[in-house]
Amino acid sequence: MLKHHPSIEMLTDYAAGSLTLPHAMCIATHVELCPECQQQVNKLELLGGQLLTNEKQEQRSLEGLKNALFARLQEAPEQTQMTSEKGIQTAPQPAQHTNGLGYKVPRSLKQFVTQAYDDLTWMRLSPSFKIATLLNEKGGPQISLTRVKAGAHMPTHTHTGDEITLVLEGAFSDESGMYRKGDFVCRDASHKHKPIVTKDAECICLTVLDAPIEFTGWFTRLLNPLIRRHHPLSS
Repeated sequence: MLKHHPSIEMLTDYAAGSLTLPHAMCIATHVELCPECQQQVNKLELLGGQLLTNEKQEQRSLEGLKNALFARLQEAPEQTQMTSEKGIQTAPQPAQHTNGLGYKVPRSLKQFVTQAYDDLTWMRLSPSFKIATLLNEKGGPQISLTRVKAGAHMPTHTHTGDEITLVLEGAFSDESGMYRKGDFVCRDASHKHKPIVTKDAECICLTVLDAPIEFTGWFTRLLNPLIRRHHPLSS
């Protein structure tokens, strides 16, 4: 069972279709891998539709709708669960796109990873760590994949903005805990960490960066100009 999920506020915005493409894609990928959040999104979509139908004659702010939605979730969890099981379609299961290592590429990433992770253009930043950029829209967040060899670590770094990390393959740990396939992790500028990959397999993660990370090591900080140059916020 997964231990790390998007907040209920993020899932609500996702169900309402109000997230930006990078954040919506990251949550959609998590939902493919997480039965618990599949059910939560089904509930949110069901209750959201009921609220809009019942109160279509009343002008209501988005914040007001969200508050009413949270109240409904607390009032009738069993009823919404039964209804979703009977009549609401669950989120699609992961697509069967694999590469030579047997990895399955989630459907939500198909527009960027059409066949396999190995087919992407990877930029190597160290002997054990490389990155592939999926989307760089000027002035917006960066969507990328990071790939770290088994038993290796990503250099110690801080964040100059918000970062979402979704584990696609393998597992890693840092000062806050262990993260496995499907786990959804949020970091902000207050975090400084040194992710270490487990020794049994490499780790591939989907990341959304609102601003470039900053390496803090004596030698790795030399990579910071390169990282900043490839982030759209600096373009």
